[in-house]
Amino acid sequence: MKGTQIVLGQHDGRPAAARVVDGRLDDLLIDGADDTPVPGTVFRAICDRPVKGQGGMFVRLGDGLTGWHRNAKGLAPGQVLLVQVTGHAEPGKAVPVTDRILFKSRYCIVTPEAPGLNVARSIEEDTERDRLLEIADGIVPDRGRSGIILRSACADVSEADLADDLSATWGLAMRVLADTGQDAERLFDGPDAQELAWRDWEGAPSDDWDNVADQIDALRSNAVTLGTTTIHVEPTRALVAVDVNTPEGGAGGLRANLAMAKELPRQLRLRGLGGQFVLDLAPMPKKDRKGFESALRTAFRSDPVETSLIGWTPLGHFELTRRRERRPLTEVL
Repeated sequence: MKGTQIVLGQHDGRPAAARVVDGRLDDLLIDGADDTPVPGTVFRAICDRPVKGQGGMFVRLGDGLTGWHRNAKGLAPGQVLLVQVTGHAEPGKAVPVTDRILFKSRYCIVTPEAPGLNVARSIEEDTERDRLLEIADGIVPDRGRSGIILRSACADVSEADLADDLSATWGLAMRVLADTGQDAERLFDGPDAQELAWRDWEGAPSDDWDNVADQIDALRSNAVTLGTTTIHVEPTRALVAVDVNTPEGGAGGLRANLAMAKELPRQLRLRGLGGQFVLDLAPMPKKDRKGFESALRTAFRSDPVETSLIGWTPLGHFELTRRRERRPLTEVL
């Protein structure tokens, strides 16, 4: 089936969502079986122990959880503050958090301590930008020290839909920011898989979960076949190794590496992988490295997870890092 479909379903009784492009699984979200906090969850935290030399602070989150706030300048042990989960922690490690909280919904983002009323740059038509600003200013005329960003999904949305979404999101933000508690506590949970899909994805609704389930099963293997090229995506405790193999010689090495570069963002999204990556490429001349880097950078440009290309090692491997925004698929399956 051509086009983009958003498929909502269940995996082992847990909310799940998939984006399918032209019949091929393109993105996947599945909730974990436990109550591990997901990105977007907000806690009232207690500063616990600073780490000298790193500028960070361990914080108590409640529920027996410990958070890691990487920018603790001006904070002191015992201080109470609101924090938001920014990613998934590796087993045995503290949950990454920030005190720069955002309240995000489908049509808007509320930004505490960052005043202003702005429209996404992707909405370019002046008439539409003015319409959206007028609606938002009418709904929340007094914003104080908080701001609002109107997201790209706002384009051509009805006034009623934008009003409902913005009112609900602003109301939630104000209730949380008015919190005066003194004990560590989870204040609200981040979005589950289906809520996140509704918030961030666009496409036609579909209920064809059976087709999605078959493609999920294929992800249980570390091997990915791309024509004559095979890549292996193998997580270890320290990093994720990506190995590229091809039976073709000569220019075949470059073709295999370019095929891997195009496919890699999709594979990492579907597998929920983050952290450090080492790419063991097929043999190719050094003169082709610049072209490979350009292809890899282009492939990751539209990927929603922040990824940094680090560069080449003395052994000819290529390294990159990726934010841990999702739990590995091996965990949620």
